[in-house]
Amino acid sequence: MGRFDERVALITGAASGIGRATATRMAADGATIVGFDRDDHGLASVAAEITGSGGTMTTVTGDVSDRTECIAAVDAAVSTHGRLDILANVAGVTWAEHVADITEAGWKQMMDVNVSGSFWCAQAALPHLLEQHGNIVNIASNAGLMGQAYTVAYSTAKGAVVNMTRALAMEYAKQPVRINAVAPGGVDSPMSRDFVMPDDLDYTLMQGYIGFRSMADPAELANVIAFVASDEASRMHGAIVSVDGGLTAG
Repeated sequence: MGRFDERVALITGAASGIGRATATRMAADGATIVGFDRDDHGLASVAAEITGSGGTMTTVTGDVSDRTECIAAVDAAVSTHGRLDILANVAGVTWAEHVADITEAGWKQMMDVNVSGSFWCAQAALPHLLEQHGNIVNIASNAGLMGQAYTVAYSTAKGAVVNMTRALAMEYAKQPVRINAVAPGGVDSPMSRDFVMPDDLDYTLMQGYIGFRSMADPAELANVIAFVASDEASRMHGAIVSVDGGLTAG
């Protein structure tokens, strides 16, 4: 039997990168997957992969920055599959820029996708997760645990995810739900490959968070996310699990 047999997992950002890897990993462990992403072609691709391997995945195309669409994704999961056991908030955006170049629109997008989207999905999912004694896994970042030049907006957003996770965990400390976060370092994903730094950056400001190891494969993060979401991690609540190759260790 799989660790997620008869359980339903809603995964945001499921069309690519860590989200896609998490969907395939949890499906291999028996979960019924509901993928939520704005990339309908990517969702169709991962759904075909999962169903082709004997798993089950349905999809919801939408934008996590829109509260109404987050609610709709949760409602679709429950109405289609009758329950919701796991919410993995993986969807995110990132880019680098000088502080002086941060626009109001860019700042808002960074917060809306990385912070608000995770919160709106959690808010909508929690009543159903409480029924099933389920759990939430948010995706934070090493950038939310340390200051980083040129990524002030992103670091702010991921720092908010860290403390949102802790605050949610405290509010639900006496109720049958677990809420944790995984904080990756560099991951070889489409989001990272599209990441561009300013042309005139000062590389000496970057040395402290480049690290000494290569970027992770998304599957390596999916392994950790699946563990945190499983019964094997039953005592984990309010934890921020660094999976960054030692980047924030010292």
